[in-house]
Amino acid sequence: SEHKLSVAPEMDIMEYCRKEWRGNTPVAKKMRKGYEAVAQKFASIRRVRGDNYCALRATLFQALSQTTQLPSWLQSEDFTMLSENLLSKYDWIKQWQLKEKLGRKMGKISDEIKEYLILLRKKWKTISEIKGPIEKQEACDKLFKSEEEEYRLYEALKFLMLNTAIKLYSDDKNGRRVPVFSWLLFARDTSSNPCQLMHNHLNHIGHSGGLEQVEMFLLAYTLQYTIQVYRLYKYSTDEFITLYPNDPEEDWPVVTLITEDDRHYNVPVRMCQETML
Repeated sequence: SEHKLSVAPEMDIMEYCRKEWRGNTPVAKKMRKGYEAVAQKFASIRRVRGDNYCALRATLFQALSQTTQLPSWLQSEDFTMLSENLLSKYDWIKQWQLKEKLGRKMGKISDEIKEYLILLRKKWKTISEIKGPIEKQEACDKLFKSEEEEYRLYEALKFLMLNTAIKLYSDDKNGRRVPVFSWLLFARDTSSNPCQLMHNHLNHIGHSGGLEQVEMFLLAYTLQYTIQVYRLYKYSTDEFITLYPNDPEEDWPVVTLITEDDRHYNVPVRMCQETML
């Protein structure tokens, strides 16, 4: 599986839709309408490998494909010290589970996560500095072919999501304003605090489960990107195009994904010329 492309080559959106949704059931009709609406804005679709990392993969792929600078949170001095700093405060983080290392005795987990964070920064910096769109796309394709590196990046993202959750939780406890999704995140029986969030949710992402809706908010907040999702099964409702977070910061870049069911995400590419103007 060394060179399977995690994000398939692009295909015309309507051609893809016709192949996937042939019948005349109400669901197929709704999906076709949804794809038609997306096709007003984007010409092609790229299918994303459907394992439990799919939401992370689609979001990171889109972010890297269009990045022109290193996000400020990746530039901070103490970014690479994050795992050591958090582990020194929260002993329970030692139970973080890394892909394919489940159930083994942890050496220095902070060293491994540090390595993943450094890799994320390095890859993001390299791709952001590529000027030509074709070269940039080739660099992304190459990265999303190298399974080992790719999964390290997802583990880095998950750890950054934990860090964001810890900050939001402590801000709320200290009476600072937090976004609404943060209350929802910690209102679940299974994640009433960051430790539970790690055990019951983040540790499972990529292994036995994907991202739930409220965790899409957490991902967007962590990356400081607005994630715009065409949710095709919600076509003709006001949730057809959903933004995470719903009140994004003005200066956050936007990435766009497509989902038919809130579980598997694909990426639309090639904005149609008129929408770019």
